[in-house]
Amino acid sequence: MTTTPQAIRTAPAAGSYELDQSHSHVSFSARHLMVTKVRGRFPVTGGKLVIADDPQKSSVEATIDVTAVESGDPKRDEHLRSVDFFDAENHPTVTFRSTKVEDHGDGEFTLEGDLTVKDTTRPVTLKGEYLGAQESPWGDTRIGFSAEVEVSRKEWGLEWNVALETGGVLVGDKVKLTIDAEWVRA
Repeated sequence: MTTTPQAIRTAPAAGSYELDQSHSHVSFSARHLMVTKVRGRFPVTGGKLVIADDPQKSSVEATIDVTAVESGDPKRDEHLRSVDFFDAENHPTVTFRSTKVEDHGDGEFTLEGDLTVKDTTRPVTLKGEYLGAQESPWGDTRIGFSAEVEVSRKEWGLEWNVALETGGVLVGDKVKLTIDAEWVRA
């Protein structure tokens, strides 16, 4: 089946889907020194998606591996894994569980859910887009989604920072998360 622009905007077929880890990740960006943004990514290592006949009754769970953070700087990555940030030795994963889906039509939706970081769970609302379905060369059906949210890292206890002599801080509080996930129909 070839996906056309019209097919992209229809709801995915009802059923259960497993995460394709090699084509899924969470990227982040946060301010550094108040003048630029640092970007990085985490792999999404587990997940289950259930598309209901009524798409608004669908659900998703995902696990993010913070031990494998990549920001382009090995020292920064090690610092992000330390107790100053994720304490990856004691909390190697971040989890997300949806609580509500709201279909806005034309492939756009909002996804409410609980994001757990270091034993702290807070609600988040992601703005998402269904990217379409495709039959793969391996004989399975794949679907894709993208979603974004901006969070305050302090709400999850990620408060480490350094005040700058000229004002401001080394690391901004607001972090933009972008999720790209590919799912395989079970």
